[in-house]
Amino acid sequence: MDWGVHLPNLGRQVDRDTLMSFAQTLESLNVLSAWTSDHLCWPAEFNSKYPYSDDGSFAPTPDVGWLEALGALTFVAGCTRSIRLGTSVLILPYRPPVLTAKQIATLDVLSGGRVILGAGVGWMAEEAAVLGMPWDQRGKRTNEHLEIFEAMFTQETPSYEGEFYAFREVGFEPKPLQQPLPVWIGGNTKAAIRRVVRYGHGFHAAFEPLDVIRSHWAAVGEECDRQGRPRTELTLSLRLFLDPIGAMPEDKSIAGSVDQMLDTIGNLQQAGVQHVLLDPVGRGGAAGRRDIVRAFMEDVAPKVN
Repeated sequence: MDWGVHLPNLGRQVDRDTLMSFAQTLESLNVLSAWTSDHLCWPAEFNSKYPYSDDGSFAPTPDVGWLEALGALTFVAGCTRSIRLGTSVLILPYRPPVLTAKQIATLDVLSGGRVILGAGVGWMAEEAAVLGMPWDQRGKRTNEHLEIFEAMFTQETPSYEGEFYAFREVGFEPKPLQQPLPVWIGGNTKAAIRRVVRYGHGFHAAFEPLDVIRSHWAAVGEECDRQGRPRTELTLSLRLFLDPIGAMPEDKSIAGSVDQMLDTIGNLQQAGVQHVLLDPVGRGGAAGRRDIVRAFMEDVAPKVN
């Protein structure tokens, strides 16, 4: 099992020293990957429903700090050397595709080839409206983003002609160091499953119970068969709370004692999960969450087969 950990790019402590210390600690603990979440502004009122909670609610409030996802990872790239850098997930319809491609390529070059692009369509229409970005047909727009990224990252003089975006041949250098740059698609819809197989190198699920994960992963396999793609080309990643204090829903967490955590992890492995993004929950701010991760990496992770 590979382990990732969510960085403190949101919360009450969003500052240089906190982010640097947290990232460097993860690297010293041999955590594979460090991740940021993506929101750019926060409407004081919104009716959109968060798809990964039972009642559609979303815990953060407008007064919580939130560092921009790619900018925070670029900073982390400069103060670390080996840990991989991921987005969980970058909301593509919030952004113009060519500029986003340049930011991603820049991050991969400056990090020495460490990017994992987690990508999705988003869920908060009100945030897109504040940004002045269209929300209609955002799934198709996201697909075009991914096609533009592929062109920019691989073609000598890329061009594109789509329904929503188009440009003539351009120079685009430097390319990402990773060829191909790994793309992990998030979402829990049939369209997201198709997107995983067509454009992705992994399925990055979030806060889903194990039976749902099994169902989604089976659907990914069936879609691979339909599209003629080997199932073994795709990674299954799952974001869960790391919750030793029992504050979060049990079916969306790795929680409890060491033995309980190991039982949960064993069940995840049997379901095909290969990478877990741990979202630590605990008291004491970023320092408290860092201690929770340290205890997990020292006491639990080495016992996983």
